[in-house]
Amino acid sequence: MKLVIQGKNIEVTEAIREYVEQKIDKAVSHFQGLTTEVDVHLSVARNPRIASSQSAEVTVYANGSVIRAEEKSENLYASIDLVADKIARKLRKFKERKSDRGAAKTSVAVAEQPPVPLPNGNRVVELPTQVIRNKYFAMPALSVDEALERLELIDHDFYVFRNADTGEINVVYERNHGGYGVIQPHDVKKH
Repeated sequence: MKLVIQGKNIEVTEAIREYVEQKIDKAVSHFQGLTTEVDVHLSVARNPRIASSQSAEVTVYANGSVIRAEEKSENLYASIDLVADKIARKLRKFKERKSDRGAAKTSVAVAEQPPVPLPNGNRVVELPTQVIRNKYFAMPALSVDEALERLELIDHDFYVFRNADTGEINVVYERNHGGYGVIQPHDVKKH
């Protein structure tokens, strides 16, 4: 397993490096067969008003999937402890799901609904004048259930995927008041 440790606004000392290696090795030790690479990003916010200014983010690449966790606290070592525990839980859940693939699904996360018509306004969309960052990633076709599983693994609010049923790009997201939603493309007819 390859372990990459990076720091932002912090020098990654030998003591910090050893602590991260110890905690991450322990967190992924039962999943060595699945894990190919682990990226750890440590950062310190320079704004004194931010109470939880020390963060640790871990990204695990396991059998083509990405599993991510982030924790912030007032102490870098505490953040490392918290994120190591969180990533271990997510890896355990990931491994359980992989072994239960053959089992039938017992819940439906998203109900099928027809697309909602777009409003007829003359609204002009304003985009930023400059692209800040580009990200590139493989986008295999997935079912909505598989996309939801990946959403939970990456610890984000949304997940972009190619729908296996339609071949279109969709977004699955966590709703503010619970549950999940799916954003699907809608053909706009010109008047």
